Amino acid sequence: MSDLKQKIDLNRLPQHIAIIMDGNGRWAKSMNMPRLFGHRHGIKTVREITESCAELGIQYLTLYTFSTENWNRPQDEVFGLMSLLITTLESEINTLNKNNIRLQCIGDLSKLPEKTHLALIKGIEKTKNNKRMTLALALNYSGKSELTYAVNKIIDKVKCGHISNPITDQDICDHLYTQGIPDPELLIRTSGEHRLSNFLIWQTAYTEFYFTDVLWPAFHSDHLYNAIVDYQSRERRFGMITEQMK
Repeated sequence: MSDLKQKIDLNRLPQHIAIIMDGNGRWAKSMNMPRLFGHRHGIKTVREITESCAELGIQYLTLYTFSTENWNRPQDEVFGLMSLLITTLESEINTLNKNNIRLQCIGDLSKLPEKTHLALIKGIEKTKNNKRMTLALALNYSGKSELTYAVNKIIDKVKCGHISNPITDQDICDHLYTQGIPDPELLIRTSGEHRLSNFLIWQTAYTEFYFTDVLWPAFHSDHLYNAIVDYQSRERRFGMITEQMK
């Protein structure tokens, strides 16, 4: 067993970990390979980290898979990513079921290519009864768009008399893509960038951030364990003082 894994207090695990998987393209470039080569190897990391989280007892893992801004990338890369997503879903469903992991998606899935959308719906349906962990893929996702979506849904319900003023925090939570999923306690971003990039803007109000220079295809279980150990070393006060937390 990894020395880092042994340092983890299993009684103080984050219930929900979110990851911004960054650096696939740069990893491929460093090896003089096309960007899609990096994305393909990034899938191996997704498998490893997902299984490691499930083994530890993490209940929710959310992966920033494709943002609304990613449509602006070169079309051959976008097409390749959508095709890769289909083949990955088709090949990994049995692994998800074997590990008792439920697949969910957050984002505006209606804008995805039809074949990609269909593959996602099939994957969600085939894993819906799994209980060990929920793997949420953020696809065609934007934190700002999510908030706009929630606000418009609330306005419609206020007009119909289903929600009354004043609007509460819980009203907003109930209309986000992540409805029913607890806010992440830990967010990991790879590749040395230090920003949220429009990811889970509302949900990360009290999330602990962990940044690493490691590029996503080179990110392994020990890196995950180190992030969790670092998280467990922090004092989460939620606006209070240390003495109040004892």
